[in-house]
Amino acid sequence: MDIRNIKNWKENPKYQEMKLRMQDVKVKKTFRWIFEIAVTLAFAALTAVLMFQTVTMQESAMEPTIEVGDSFFMNRVIYKFSSPKRGDIIVFRTDASDDAALHIRRVVGLPGETILIRNGKIYIDGEEYMESGNYPAVTNPGLAENGVTLNSGEYFVLGDNRNNSEDSRYADIGMVKKRYIAGKLWFLCSPFEKAGFMRG
Repeated sequence: MDIRNIKNWKENPKYQEMKLRMQDVKVKKTFRWIFEIAVTLAFAALTAVLMFQTVTMQESAMEPTIEVGDSFFMNRVIYKFSSPKRGDIIVFRTDASDDAALHIRRVVGLPGETILIRNGKIYIDGEEYMESGNYPAVTNPGLAENGVTLNSGEYFVLGDNRNNSEDSRYADIGMVKKRYIAGKLWFLCSPFEKAGFMRG
């Protein structure tokens, strides 16, 4: 094709109009793509804020499972649609105050059950509780020495560091009411080398 014809074609008003339309379509597609990404990121951030909260272990009560300074994402909504299960590692307060300290312990007893600790062993409704973890024998049964029966919406919790843990055996903690449970440990995020989803 003659170069002069190409030049004339590029200067043709129809060509210019078509070129502008194509550029307009590209711009619109780019803006739509940016908008969709922005909406997706905003939704993800909002979901994360509503569903998860970062908590850091401040006590040695869960060692060696959890060490002081370990940080986690806590699932804040799971117990709004379900109830804690035996073995769950929960985050709770001892009262309704937002200023109350957060504690991290493992659920052992469920509502309606009777928990008894005798000779270092845990009994649930008269049957020995065979735990999956390798936890030390309990030297101080505390409130569970003569057995405690849990009311509706109450949970008996213990620290994995059984003999260095303030938990449901002691009056300062006592039975944990469901309405004071803030959530369940979901993901260990720090230190990085230990990062991963929590079991139990």
